[in-house]
Amino acid sequence: MYAAIRQAKAKTGTAEELARRIKEGAIPIISDVEGFMAYYVVYAGDDTVTAISVFNNHASAEEANRRALAWIDDNLGPLLVGQATAVAGPVIVHTMA
Repeated sequence: MYAAIRQAKAKTGTAEELARRIKEGAIPIISDVEGFMAYYVVYAGDDTVTAISVFNNHASAEEANRRALAWIDDNLGPLLVGQATAVAGPVIVHTMA
């Protein structure tokens, strides 16, 4: 199992608009990557937005980050402070209820 993680700082008060745009635009792009397993977005109290996608292989996680960063540049720029960052790698600890 591999995770692709993107992170950015949002402008205060943009959580609802970010969620709407992500649901309509990013999720279809990411979930279309071969090996897709799950997608999560966390909005922290300091306006940090973290998107976590889970895949069954490393190449898919990397491809998701490539697609997501391009989509973020094209669609979320006005809602963010600075650029998004991305990392991908193997999930080394995992548990579910």
